[in-house]
Formats: sequence, C-alpha cells, structure tokens
Amino acid sequence: MAKRDGGSDYRQAMALHLISAPSNTGPGEREQMLDGAAQQFSRAGLERGQVLRIDVPGRGAGEEGDGALRTELEPVIPLLQSGSLFGEPQGLQLVDAQNLQASESAVLEELIKNADLTTIEVVILAAGAVPRTLSALVKSLGSSQTVRKMWERQAMQWLDAEVRDRGLTFEKGAEKALLQKFGSDTAAMGQALDQLEQTSGKITKEVVLDRFKNRPDEPTFLITDAMSKGEVGEALRRLSDFLVHGHPLVFLAAVESDLKKRALAAAAPDETTFRQWIGATASDRGPVRFWSQRGRVRESSLRRAQEALVRADRVIKSQPEEVHRVTLERLTVALCRWYG
Repeated sequence: MAKRDGGSDYRQAMALHLISAPSNTGPGEREQMLDGAAQQFSRAGLERGQVLRIDVPGRGAGEEGDGALRTELEPVIPLLQSGSLFGEPQGLQLVDAQNLQASESAVLEELIKNADLTTIEVVILAAGAVPRTLSALVKSLGSSQTVRKMWERQAMQWLDAEVRDRGLTFEKGAEKALLQKFGSDTAAMGQALDQLEQTSGKITKEVVLDRFKNRPDEPTFLITDAMSKGEVGEALRRLSDFLVHGHPLVFLAAVESDLKKRALAAAAPDETTFRQWIGATASDRGPVRFWSQRGRVRESSLRRAQEALVRADRVIKSQPEEVHRVTLERLTVALCRWYG
C-alpha cells in the first residue's frame, strides 16, 4: 500500500475500497456500511452529486442486458471506461455486491483494472462474500474494512458512547430500556436518541418505555409466520412495526429466504435431504415448520410468489421511497393469500 505522501500513488491505492459485513447484516450494520462509504467519498473530496450509486439486484432479479451485465449495472461501463467528460473526479458506490453474478464480477474486475483510479473513487459494499477474484483485486489495488455483526453487548458500548457524546443524562434503567426496545439495532437507536435530545431534564426508564411502543428489530420470522397462517391483519401489523426503523431490503431478504426454503421443501424427496440442502442439522427446529407445510402451498403459488418478490425488489431499488410501503403491503397480502 502506498504511503500518504505518495501523491497519485496514494490516491490510486485509496481509490478502490471494499466495505464488507456478514450476510445476516441488520439495519444498524447496513447504516455503518453506508456511513463508511460516505466517509470514503468525503476524504476523496467528492460531494454526493458526484457519486453514482448502483444497487446490485438480488439473485434471479434484475433485467437482462445486451451483454454480461444486467441492465441495472450497465452504467458502470461508461463511468469506469471514460470517467468524467471534463476530467473531474467521480465516485462509484456499488451496493450489495454479494449479489454479483460470476460473469458480472469478471467484467467489473476488468473495468477496474483498466480504469483511471486517480480520478475515480470506487467503493464496494457487500453484505456477504464477494467473488474471490474481486476480493483479491481489492487487496492488490485498494483497501478494505469489515463491519462486524452488532450484538447487544457491543450495542451497549455504542449507546454509552452516544449518550456521553450527546451530553444526555440517563437515569438508572433508561439505557437498559432502550436496549429492550431496540436490541442491537443501532440505526433505530440513533433515531431514538435524536428524539430524546428534545426532552428536557433527565431521561428515565419510564420516558423510554412510554415513548417507544414497539421493538423495531423484532425478528422478521414473526411476519413470515403470520403469512404462512394467512393472517393478513397480523402480518400487516408486524410489517408496520418493522418498517418504523427496519429497512425494506432486510424484509425482502427475509421473505426471499423463507420462499427459498418452501421451494426446497416442496422439491426434496425426504426431510433428511431437505435439511442437507439448507445446511441444517438434525437438531435444528427451524426446518420443521417448512417441512410440515410442504403440501399446503401449490407449486403455482410458489412461482407467483417468486415473481411478486422480484417485482417488489425492483420497485424498492428503483422507485421513490413514497411507494415502498404500499409495495411491501401488497406483497404481504398476496403472500398471505398464497401461503395461508
């Protein structure tokens, strides 16, 4: 890695950056990844308007392009080949790179190798593993950082620091109450602290419990469980609670995982094979629900669910935020009808 006083050499070493996180990343960790990308672009002297953000579609999603890239990824070609027409620095923020197909990764790697990284800042975000060759390229030309899974112990340390930095006064039990409501979701907890900053005087346990009625990082399996029972009202209520602070893409990932297990259960010749396919041990209780319900959902319903999920993913990644909630609600109602 080049040193800071290396001029353009340092600029090139820092022009390619990978921010990775575990595949079970939640809203808090995702926010850390996006914050890390913003800091990287800021250090490069790039403003928001100079950065092109591209979200890699999920596996099986996205529009087929003319070449090896899906349509959503095609804008990377002119940016990496030509950069700015006026020679000004530009940024590329590639989100959800764990969804890259092998052919897409190969094209991206070749473009990066031949790009002028003295004028283009590339930041890749991945919640999960990226192709080994892409990881090796980052190691060779750039730098990387890892956002670790946040557990409640780390969330408490984060909360202590935030309370201190914000100059808030918490009485005994107040911090524990925040953890009770938000768990390890530091993104949601940060928004809660923004609200509590408007509170005059000391912040008590009662204030926290009275103001925040739901637990935003409530497990998404409670929503998919309501779907499997066909309980539309319950599923929509839990979805509404989740969306207070949860990210729509986290919800879609949970729905996709649930659908995949249903499809595998329907195709498996026996329960042992099904458990092997999803990487579960004989003692895991999770697969029991999918296996016991395997005959209840028709193949045509699973196919329609997959198509609806792909459409919802496309809307969330390409349409304004105003339509996200109604899109997820329609998907939830449809899945309740097909699963229940």
